[in-house]
Amino acid sequence: MNVEEFGKVAVLMGGWSAEREVSLKSGKAVLDALLGRGVDAIGIDVDRNIVTTLQQAGVDRVFNIVHGRGGEDGVLQGALETLGIPYTGSGVLASALSMDKLRTKQLWLGAGLPTPAFEILREGFDSEQVVAKLGLPIMVKPAHEGSSIGMSKVNKAEELYPAWQRAREHDEVILAESWITGGEYTASILGHRALPLIMLETAKDFYDYDAKYVSDDTRYICPCGLDAGKEAQLQSLALQAFDALGSTGWGRVDFMLDAAGNPWLLESNTLPGMTDHSLVPMAARVAGLTFDELVIRILQLSLEGELRG
Repeated sequence: MNVEEFGKVAVLMGGWSAEREVSLKSGKAVLDALLGRGVDAIGIDVDRNIVTTLQQAGVDRVFNIVHGRGGEDGVLQGALETLGIPYTGSGVLASALSMDKLRTKQLWLGAGLPTPAFEILREGFDSEQVVAKLGLPIMVKPAHEGSSIGMSKVNKAEELYPAWQRAREHDEVILAESWITGGEYTASILGHRALPLIMLETAKDFYDYDAKYVSDDTRYICPCGLDAGKEAQLQSLALQAFDALGSTGWGRVDFMLDAAGNPWLLESNTLPGMTDHSLVPMAARVAGLTFDELVIRILQLSLEGELRG
């Protein structure tokens, strides 16, 4: 395609969330790919003056790779809508919903999609009552963080309150979720297509921040080893989950398969990582797309996003 139709592209990265460093790494990879393909692109480290910065830069389009709050939760999307600048990824509502794990689960339940049982942990909660409802182990997680930040696996009732305290360092809304024992999978979404599934294996209790971005021991299995029929069924479920949130462009849906082979949706990510440890580029590679081709395809989808409204 003619890259000139993109105009001047700003790759937005960094920001002020707990995922800032990952975003900077993703942003550099995306910027290098665009420049390598001849796109007129600049990198911008996002701060609270981003509206003024964009106005002064005179850009035609944005590749948004600002992970976490402020960049992935609808805030930046709203600013871009106001400025009339087309951008990659989901719009305001889908971004806000997907960043909120509580609202995501409530919406999926309303749509009849499977997600693990959960409780909101409010100040003064009764640990024994939570355990009686959810069983053990339990996953405790902040509702508005990504990259597994602030998450803990709880094996005993007395561990629940300390896990809540750790999560409260990152968020006011904390979820306790039934633990699903089984295989962990992720479905990368590109346009209206689910890419080959990836199965994740880690020696840690769960796929935490270290396993995602630091450890070289994490195993990523793609093709995932499921038979074609089962994989197609799970890809369809991931697309349903993605669509239910109103998501567009690209993203990722994470889920578990329990011992009986039943799927349980965990969360949806509207701005997945684009680092050397990231999953979407891995799935795209198996689907026959190089990293540069993936980046260009995501940017192409923003042309469709101009009709987002």
